[in-house]
Amino acid sequence: MKNTYAGIPEELGKLEQAKIVLIPVPYDGTSTWQKGADKGPKAFLEASENMELYDIETVTEVYQQGVFLADAVTENELPEAMVEAVHHTTKKYIKKNKFVTIFGGEHSVSIGTIRAFNEMYPSLTVLHIDAHADLRQEYDGSTCNHACAVYEASQNTNLIQVGIRSMDSIEKTVMDEEKTYFAHDMAVDDTWMDSAIDQMTENVFITFDLDAFDPSIMPSTGTPEPGGLLWYETLEFLKQVFEEKNVVGFDIVELCPNKKEKSSDFLAAKLYYKMLSYKFMNDDAEDDYDNKYENTKQKTNTLKHNEDDNY
Repeated sequence: MKNTYAGIPEELGKLEQAKIVLIPVPYDGTSTWQKGADKGPKAFLEASENMELYDIETVTEVYQQGVFLADAVTENELPEAMVEAVHHTTKKYIKKNKFVTIFGGEHSVSIGTIRAFNEMYPSLTVLHIDAHADLRQEYDGSTCNHACAVYEASQNTNLIQVGIRSMDSIEKTVMDEEKTYFAHDMAVDDTWMDSAIDQMTENVFITFDLDAFDPSIMPSTGTPEPGGLLWYETLEFLKQVFEEKNVVGFDIVELCPNKKEKSSDFLAAKLYYKMLSYKFMNDDAEDDYDNKYENTKQKTNTLKHNEDDNY
């Protein structure tokens, strides 16, 4: 029998009862430096099992909302096939009226998650928290590379980028600098949080690359960059986003676990649980959940997606 998320009672891990779905995607097919992000979901789940489930800040135990641990998406033959499998699986659970979350894997998995949410929610903002711009149209011969993680989002969603401190000059031709919050500017500007939120639409999907954090607190990631976010400023920003906007789902990617350094695994586990706590902090476990997806949303972009609504 499959284990439950964080060792929660079996009853709270059943799909029928759970408001939250967690989809692991252990994929590391396109990373270009340190390998190991495919081990991230397992390390995250193991850390979650050893985490206290009472959140002091929100005075909640969000696991009581129910968390269904879905079967992992294990398609890894081609990055394009992986993206389509993630897209299909994510959309399936959105249609089941769940709050859908994904834990990668490297950042190319987010191409599929964002695509699914953009097809289901009108006027979607993608909040991209990352050290890297990830705006290449293609890389190493594929449009489904980790370096291309939010290129598609830049073309057909309201993309807002936070924490950026590494990019290629070619990405400037795609980037909207008015909606990009560079780490060096954030360090000296205490208005960046309000500014970023002011530019968001009502529906927000968050894609969180763990290398957005400074490597002093998050060393176990494939491409660490100095000068990153710290814990409490990140939580302050996330809490404000969850309070002011309708966060429709999120993914967390790029945990590259190290057997000799377990604190990163626990940071990832705590971040995931914190984000759930902010989402449901005003909801009783007995309350019904409505994810408010748009069943008849018409796509206006020119990208061609494979559609299969026979879930």
